[in-house]
Amino acid sequence: MFSPETRRALRERLVERARHDPGVAGAAFVGSAATGREDSWSDIDLALQVSRGHDPAQIAADWTTWLRREAEVADTLDVVGAGTLFRVFLLADSLQIDLSFWPFDAFRATQDGFTVLFGSPNEPTTSPPLDAEHHVGMGWLYALHARSALARDKLWQTAMMLDGVRDQIVMLACARYGLDPHHGRDVDSLPSWELTALAAARATSLDPAELERSKAAMVTLLLAEVERHDATLAQRLALPLSIIRAVKAEG
Repeated sequence: MFSPETRRALRERLVERARHDPGVAGAAFVGSAATGREDSWSDIDLALQVSRGHDPAQIAADWTTWLRREAEVADTLDVVGAGTLFRVFLLADSLQIDLSFWPFDAFRATQDGFTVLFGSPNEPTTSPPLDAEHHVGMGWLYALHARSALARDKLWQTAMMLDGVRDQIVMLACARYGLDPHHGRDVDSLPSWELTALAAARATSLDPAELERSKAAMVTLLLAEVERHDATLAQRLALPLSIIRAVKAEG
């Protein structure tokens, strides 16, 4: 397990490299280090502005080679969003390092917490609001698949689909309370009665009767959440969700 001291030392080396890399025009801390919420479990999250005339993919490759020399990298994961490469490193001591390689004109704050170390970022943008209608749709889609999986005695699939319903409810509830809905970051800040209802709706086993109970409870919570976001949509969904909640599919 890494320590805050080893994390701090490696972060300082990363920043020092950024300052001396001609392919990097700017850098910023994001995440917990930029919001004052860092604790002993936090990762390293560094955004890099790629200099004009340099290829972000090549800069990422150079940094990956360098980091593999500096630390014991177990694996990497690439995520691409809005034209920016986010490369996630897992070190052998379980430390996570997130390095993002932003094209020069795209480098900017896109969320709360963006501490500029050097360089000149572009005007910040804000994350778009949660697409509630999309998550409502995903909620009833997961519920449909939970029903059919249970009818087919696919108990693990049923449990996974019910988890999908729950995740959509959580996203919608977090957005309603002005909390970060992504990746469960703020779910623990939901009111206790909301969390109690979610906990009660979760299946406690793979017993078919318990999964049936969980399905009914989750669909009830989903419809209640839809009602808080869009009463008209909730009216349209009331009948099909009541069927999903109460009737097992045949075959």
